[in-house]
Amino acid sequence: MEKEQKTSRPPLSVILPAYNEFDNIHPAFEQLSAVLDGAAIPYELIFVDDGSDDQTYHNIQILSSSHPQVKGIRFTRNFGKESAIFAGLEAASGDCCLVMDCDMQHPPVLIPEMYRLWQEGYEIVEGVKASRGNENIVHTLCANAFYRIISRASGFDMAKASDFKLLDRQAVDALLSMPERAPFFRALSSWIGFHSISVPFYVQEREAGVSKWSAWKLVKYAIRNITSFSGAPLQFVTLLGWIMFLCSVGLGIQSLYRYFTGTALEGFTTVILLQLLIGSILMISLGIIGHYISRIYDEIKARPRYLISKKCGF
Repeated sequence: MEKEQKTSRPPLSVILPAYNEFDNIHPAFEQLSAVLDGAAIPYELIFVDDGSDDQTYHNIQILSSSHPQVKGIRFTRNFGKESAIFAGLEAASGDCCLVMDCDMQHPPVLIPEMYRLWQEGYEIVEGVKASRGNENIVHTLCANAFYRIISRASGFDMAKASDFKLLDRQAVDALLSMPERAPFFRALSSWIGFHSISVPFYVQEREAGVSKWSAWKLVKYAIRNITSFSGAPLQFVTLLGWIMFLCSVGLGIQSLYRYFTGTALEGFTTVILLQLLIGSILMISLGIIGHYISRIYDEIKARPRYLISKKCGF
């Protein structure tokens, strides 16, 4: 059943997080406007400048001044992609919202099909990666490991998940109702449920510039999102405890056997190795627990997810 179109607001809001993407703003606008105008889909484009230190917001302002469908938000500093996504969702006025990358690695040509599926009644239309594009082998292996962990922790298959999603207004409102300080958009959009369908896509080459994701940033991103969405790493601490307990039982039986049979040897090698192993496990466990305490601390402070310094087009 097709959804009723509301005339008081544009049916489609496109949210484009941008960090140091000044050279992609105009190409993104040109490609999106060509596709959406060609498909006769009323729309608004919301660029969210995540504290860029280049001319990203300046280019957004130039577009907004001559195109009323273009709107811009600028953060006071870099708060991260997740915050930029949620800022765009909060500012969107459309009956449905599409999240996609500003560098056009998510193909705009799929938007009319995603929009059609939404009109047919699907509340979440998710773009899934048929290919990861020209990533280096290390990046691919790390990404696969991360998604295996988050899939097992969340109970959802996220092996080919992406931020390229179209969400119905009801799904958007459900996401915005969650008060957590460090939301993980890809996982939460699956967790909320709703009637969904997947659309495969091939990751495109960037229009301009280079990726802002370094290996260290990707590691921090993975740790942040795994711990903010799931308590599975804490269960890993318990697993390590049971492993050490079983090892201790085995070594205890061996030591008692040697003692009573008179074959026990003096020496500290075994003791030192055990001390190193137990100490390492204890430090790892304390680190995991400490990270969760840090997350709890952040949630208790209840600071805003982001701060906005400027807006244009609203």
